[in-house]
Amino acid sequence: MATERVKVTVAVTGGIAAYKAVEVVRQLQDAGFDPHVVMTEAAEKFIQPLTFSAITGHKVISSLWSEDAGASGGEVSGIEHINEAQTTAALIVVPATANILAKFAHGVADDFLTTMYLATTAPVIVAPAMNVVMWQHPATQTNLEVLRQRGVTIVEPNSGYLACGMVGGGRLAEESSIVAAVAEVLSHNTPPLQDLAGETVLITAGGTREPIDPVRFIGNRSSGKMGYALAARARCRGARVILISAPTSLPMPEGCEMIPVTTAEEMRSAVLARFGEASLVVMAAAVSDYRVAEASLQKIRREGPRTLQLEPTSDILREIVERKKPGTLVVGFAAETENVLANGRAKLARKGVDALVVNDVSGTVTGFDSDRNAGWFLTPAETTELQESTKIAMADRILTQAIELRSARHSSMANR
Repeated sequence: MATERVKVTVAVTGGIAAYKAVEVVRQLQDAGFDPHVVMTEAAEKFIQPLTFSAITGHKVISSLWSEDAGASGGEVSGIEHINEAQTTAALIVVPATANILAKFAHGVADDFLTTMYLATTAPVIVAPAMNVVMWQHPATQTNLEVLRQRGVTIVEPNSGYLACGMVGGGRLAEESSIVAAVAEVLSHNTPPLQDLAGETVLITAGGTREPIDPVRFIGNRSSGKMGYALAARARCRGARVILISAPTSLPMPEGCEMIPVTTAEEMRSAVLARFGEASLVVMAAAVSDYRVAEASLQKIRREGPRTLQLEPTSDILREIVERKKPGTLVVGFAAETENVLANGRAKLARKGVDALVVNDVSGTVTGFDSDRNAGWFLTPAETTELQESTKIAMADRILTQAIELRSARHSSMANR
């Protein structure tokens, strides 16, 4: 029997980042939510309601007034804003403009969204996006502080290139970060799945960097998003999480023990020092297979062609399989560009891991740098497809597969 999806309301306001709300809605669906959309009049200048209704299958609400209000003498559409306010699990505003933040802070209720905000007791999450000067203005910052004190969750904007041509704060947070904030807020309001309670999960993430000289390195395109999603979901499911991370630009998942590393050898040392504490090890990092045999202590000058002598790095995955204690489950990762399943099964056998997550990184929709992923969960006996979804949703599926694999093994041993 399918699990009933949790209804949430996504409110879209009039900013250039309104188009990004489409991806937020899609990722919320992947994460198991049932998003309904509310739009302000200004938002409709940037994106059409039809886009959201087609994706969600629900009517988009954009006015306090019924469609035939003119014919009926301006009749208000019942108590629709009250119903929406009382039946949603969360109100998510993306993007949240300076104008809507000011209205929320001062209790202005002059349209459907602002009226709904005053009428709801559900948690409210806002993701601001605006010009950097507007973001830094004392009025905006004061309004944000008022909202924080009232319990509103603020998903802080990123810094970067803005639509207005300026560079600075005010760029809408990553869609995956907004969805993660929603999941985190709602995990405190509903009894979360705690199937990893009492366990320690060690996760590696990011791409290692092998120095060529003090300013250059051999690296890869790993963003660390998959590993960080695994860490966040394992923590939400009750685990103590040790996250060993190569350099990324991601914020540390809340409640995790973070061990930063840079090179493959540093990751090896950290993993070997801590994996004995773990009942589940998930090696999601993209570890460099080679390093420069002799890295230069000084910057190498540009003086024509140059040859680098490379040597293999340690096989961390194989090493922990050989050293693991009985009962510890080890899940590896493999990023492939061709013959994905065949290469994945070969690596599964070669490394001796309990399971391997293999995915195709030859495209642009999933894999490196993307918020989405797809692949297969391989064991010696089974192949389970992990259909395209957000990395947060895929993280949950991987953890569930690992737990089910271990349970099946325990049952098999008990029946011998």
